[in-house]
Amino acid sequence: MAASAIPPIRLGLIGTGLAVEKLHWPALRGLTDRYEVTAFTDPSAEQRRRFTGYSGIDPALATADRAALLAREDVDAVLISVPIPHLYEVARDALAAGKDVLCEKPAGVDAEQAAGFLALAAGHPDRTFVVGENIFFRDDLRYARALLDGGAIGRLHLMAWRHAGRMVPREGRFSGTPWRQRPQYRGGVHLDAGVHHIAQIRLLCGEIARVHGLVQAANSTIDAPSDLVLNLVFSGGAIGNYTASYPEIPVPPEPNEMRLYGTEGVLVLVETESERRVTRCSPDATTHTTVFRGIDNGYRAQLVDFADAVRFGARPVGSVAQSVANAMVVQRAFDSAERAAALALDPVPGAGPVPLWRPRGSAGLFDGLPGQRSSSTASFAA
Repeated sequence: MAASAIPPIRLGLIGTGLAVEKLHWPALRGLTDRYEVTAFTDPSAEQRRRFTGYSGIDPALATADRAALLAREDVDAVLISVPIPHLYEVARDALAAGKDVLCEKPAGVDAEQAAGFLALAAGHPDRTFVVGENIFFRDDLRYARALLDGGAIGRLHLMAWRHAGRMVPREGRFSGTPWRQRPQYRGGVHLDAGVHHIAQIRLLCGEIARVHGLVQAANSTIDAPSDLVLNLVFSGGAIGNYTASYPEIPVPPEPNEMRLYGTEGVLVLVETESERRVTRCSPDATTHTTVFRGIDNGYRAQLVDFADAVRFGARPVGSVAQSVANAMVVQRAFDSAERAAALALDPVPGAGPVPLWRPRGSAGLFDGLPGQRSSSTASFAA
């Protein structure tokens, strides 16, 4: 059967909060050939009304609770977007009900629950079970990974990345969510937002073998450490430093750029609200910059990857094991900070190096995806 003749996946939404509104729905509405929303649920009547208002979905598709949604025969798969402390139990119930599952990150509130996510996946081999990680699918990062794979900067030997930005509760933003201000999960913002950064590091630099972490609290609006300094040793021999700070006071504009130093060049990655830049710097002081605009941070491609796994049995890039591998770097960093020691990071079974995602049936990186790219050449010579 041709792909165009395959009926769309009948999708149930469990949770219709900010993640659906700002991240998933903008991608879903452009994938009607792959998905049809047939049911949704949210404990908040206000959230349900808001969802039907901006999405145009029939309010009659609302269900009383997740048990009612999971019992429906017209739901093939579910997208789970609930607070972090409830992700595991909802994923467990959905798998037990025979549904394919795309679950928001992270995989577990701590190391013990991360192991539980792995056990869930192993216990349901007949189901597609993915813990979302849009970073693996972002166009600029996949492009940078392809450059690295092609030897564009030689052997990677050093990674340096500092990410700093003010974080205070703001209405209508993720920082305004009460459960994020008083997190019931180990690592706080560094597990919630930080796993995205770890995913980027692993995608570009490879597996992490050893960590040494330092943490401290410098933000009274969140009940968790705001600062993390992490030294890393990669399996391939490179070393690196990642610093993340979320203070409550305003800070001067930060470049927040990631730099990858190789034996034959340097790769610089910069992101702003409007664009992403990947600059390759050669030993002769020539720079080659590719600018990405209009990309959706990988959410569309992530949904395409999940649909391909459900429809065709393809192995998803964003597997549970990969998400656990991201989360365990944060957990081990906090272990290291508590013990005041550098610690080895055990490999996560089934994870390994992050695969480079390409659209199914295509040799190109961007075929069929939205967004614009432009390139330029310059020099940083004196």
